[in-house]
Amino acid sequence: MLKRYRPSRRGRSPADAADLLRLADGLAHATSRLEDVFWEKQLAERLERLIGDGEEDALNQALDAASESEEGETYNVLADAIEGACESLRIERDGVSWDVLLFAAPALAWSRWQIGAGHLSDSQLQNLRVQLGAHVFSRIAKIALTDYLFSPDQLPRGYVPTAELAQALGDAAFSREALKLDTTQLPDTKQFLSDTRYLLGAVVVPAGAAIFRWQEDDGDRAEALKQWQQQGGAALQPVLAGATFELLLPGAYHTAWRNADRASRAYSLRATLAYLVLTLNLEPKHFQASIAPFSSRQLEEYRVGFSKLGDDQVLHGIIWPLLDGEDETSDCVGEIEALLKEIGIGDIRVHEHDFPLDYCDDCGTPLYPNADGELLHPEVPEEADQNDGAPRQLH
Repeated sequence: MLKRYRPSRRGRSPADAADLLRLADGLAHATSRLEDVFWEKQLAERLERLIGDGEEDALNQALDAASESEEGETYNVLADAIEGACESLRIERDGVSWDVLLFAAPALAWSRWQIGAGHLSDSQLQNLRVQLGAHVFSRIAKIALTDYLFSPDQLPRGYVPTAELAQALGDAAFSREALKLDTTQLPDTKQFLSDTRYLLGAVVVPAGAAIFRWQEDDGDRAEALKQWQQQGGAALQPVLAGATFELLLPGAYHTAWRNADRASRAYSLRATLAYLVLTLNLEPKHFQASIAPFSSRQLEEYRVGFSKLGDDQVLHGIIWPLLDGEDETSDCVGEIEALLKEIGIGDIRVHEHDFPLDYCDDCGTPLYPNADGELLHPEVPEEADQNDGAPRQLH
């Protein structure tokens, strides 16, 4: 059972944040591998202490300060160091050092009904652990899983809680038991047509040893993904019954989470069309899609509205958020257009002027563009109303 996180009361956050910023800046401007090692050691030791003391505020203040600096590399160095410090650790057992890595195994899914989430049975966990051990992680790895399949809104909030989860899972790996979570305080899973589910766990290996199967001499990353999608997919099928889903490659928690965010954009677009084709019994060529940029102070996202060809009403829509490193110079529109053409959309409209981030005043649903540039509330087709439990929004 994880302890409940409580913020530290030490009150030294500004001084600690300044110290972190100094160390990260030193590492960002290092000119040799030897200097790298010096700064990395100093920064890692400071982060270990702050995380152990529950100094969440200091971590966030340091990141905020780094983001406001003109030195973008300092922010990247600090963010990587903080993420690494809370998702990995080294522990001692009977005089032997072990490396612990918190990992996530994402699944992209869509369904006209509810997408599964929640607690996993002992037999399901055992099957998943076997498949991860056989295809994803090294032969000597010990693996522990949480007994819960998370939706995005239920993932750990904050760096300190993430580190506590990594520690608890690392301890559980030695007993080869699942980590039983008290999930009574987690928010309810929101239901969307397309969404992501996360299996969380920790892998433990002797210090310095290979963690993943592809780190071994006869391992291969592509083959690991193929086997995990086949065998792991069969293991998750009972949990995600009624959903179409695609497993992504498991990896370190933050990287796997970001990869899933990026992959979910194209997946949601494909899922929307699949849903409309199935619901309205029309071929892709009978639909049109409208793409538009949406901004507040700066470009935040693109929204894509789907309609029947020649019809003004928006049936469904997706949000294509800008992710790390993307801005108004990124060719997101080109990427979206290429995907829409690939899946056979009959007509594609691109609106070049920025739209405001408007939502429905009554229900909070995003408004999407139609071919004429009007922002409209998506209206579920009448045929979809006949499907009990069909979600009315996209994530």
